[in-house]
Amino acid sequence: LDIEGLLLTMYDSRLRLSNQVVEEVNKHFEGLTFKTTIQRNVRLSEAPSYGESIINYDASSKGSENYLSLANELIQKNA
Repeated sequence: LDIEGLLLTMYDSRLRLSNQVVEEVNKHFEGLTFKTTIQRNVRLSEAPSYGESIINYDASSKGSENYLSLANELIQKNA
């Protein structure tokens, strides 16, 4: 089992606690965290209720953009 990296999710830039968590995780796990962070998003929360992936449910949402960014990051890392 290989760990590709740590993914921070449910991030809300308006909350001091979210920013502190990101800072601490990056400090303690330097080099292991993905550059991409999945931001908290209403559309992202709604997608499972409709049985859809976020990309099928709302491809233009911030959550969709975040997951596509993660996919690109993984592709570049493993190329």
